This record gives sequence, structure tokens and C-alpha cells, in this order.
Amino acid sequence: MSTDQETNGATGAPLATKSKVLETGASLVQNFAPVQGICAHLNAFHVYADEPHRCVEANHYCTHLNEDVRQCLIYDTPSPNARLIGVEYMISPALFNTLDATERKLWHSHVYEVKSGMLIMPAPASMPDAAWEVAETKEMEDVVGLYGKTYHFWQVDRGDKLPLGEPVLMGSLTGDGQVGEGLRQMWKERDERFGVSSEGKKGKREGIEAPVVHEDADQTWKK
Repeated sequence: MSTDQETNGATGAPLATKSKVLETGASLVQNFAPVQGICAHLNAFHVYADEPHRCVEANHYCTHLNEDVRQCLIYDTPSPNARLIGVEYMISPALFNTLDATERKLWHSHVYEVKSGMLIMPAPASMPDAAWEVAETKEMEDVVGLYGKTYHFWQVDRGDKLPLGEPVLMGSLTGDGQVGEGLRQMWKERDERFGVSSEGKKGKREGIEAPVVHEDADQTWKK
């Protein structure tokens, strides 16, 4: 065991040959059904609910439990050695409206993420851009009305090498005025890395109807 080495952004030694062999063997014979149900990769930025000037890129890998509930594992990058930094649950407005007022205040909307072009569904390398834009826009039509409840366990933006402290409630942005210069630069770099144009997506999503957001949601910006 090593406490003075760092591997893949975390404290610890590189995988030993024995671990690699066991990992490969397990992947061939074990059933990973829960994660094999992942059907969407979404990328956006989360803000800390109690410190909204802090933000972090979030790669969501989501499954559908049913038409009203989705659950997403959140990683800091889309690479094989990405760190699992949090989870997000997404529910329909119908379910959100059944929650009590205290619970509703823990959830955030996705309207700005969708309409601004911030929320993207990175395209597979083999998929033509035009065809993928159509598929992505259809996905955004579904996501725009959902409410999300997100907790991050690993505060990678402050350089933590392990998931330290208690889980932290996260939120989403709801307007252009909340986008500071730091996030603006992160957003620009994200677009360049994935080869997308958020401005272009914003235009393509003008026809997506923005639902009315419940007054109890998005408490990050109402404190």
C-alpha cells in the first residue's frame, strides 16, 4: 500500500499485475447488469449549492429506471481512468410535485442547461454530426422538464486526491448572469475538447419549449 504516490488523480500506487489479471478475469465472467443499462452520456457543469461561485465539469452516465426516474453516475472526465465524483437522480415534474416542500428544495431544474446549449450528449466518433444533432435535440426535449438531485463526494476542483468529507449538494445554473469568467473559460475549453458549439446548439434548441419551473427548485440562487 502506498500513501505517497498518486495515480489517476488519486492517492495510491498503480495497479499491480495481480490486480490487472483479476480485473480482466472478472470482466470476462461476471455480470455487470446495472451499469450495462447505461444508455446516455451527458456533459454539463454543476455548481456547489452553498458556494455557487465554485463549479465543476460533470460527465453523467445515465440509466432509466422507468419513464419518470433516471439515475446517473457522475465522473470528472469521460476517460477510462475517470474518478467517480457523484450521483444524480432525475425525476419527472409529476413525481417532483408529490414531494414535500423541504425535499423539493434539494432539487434543481435543467431548463437553462438545455436552452443555453451547455448540456450536451457527446457524439460517438462514427456518428455523422447532423444525425447526432437530431438525436441529441430529442434527448434535450425529454431532459428540459426533469428535476435533478445531485450530490458530489469528491471535490476534485480543489485538488482533493481522495473523496473527503461529507457529500455536498450541487445545483445547476438558471441564467446567463450566473456564468462567471472562470466557468465561461471552462465552458469554452469543454466545447473545444468535444468539438461542439454551444451557441450552435442553443439555436437548434430554440423550438424546445421551456417549462415553468416550480418555485421550490433551484434554491442555490434563492438564498
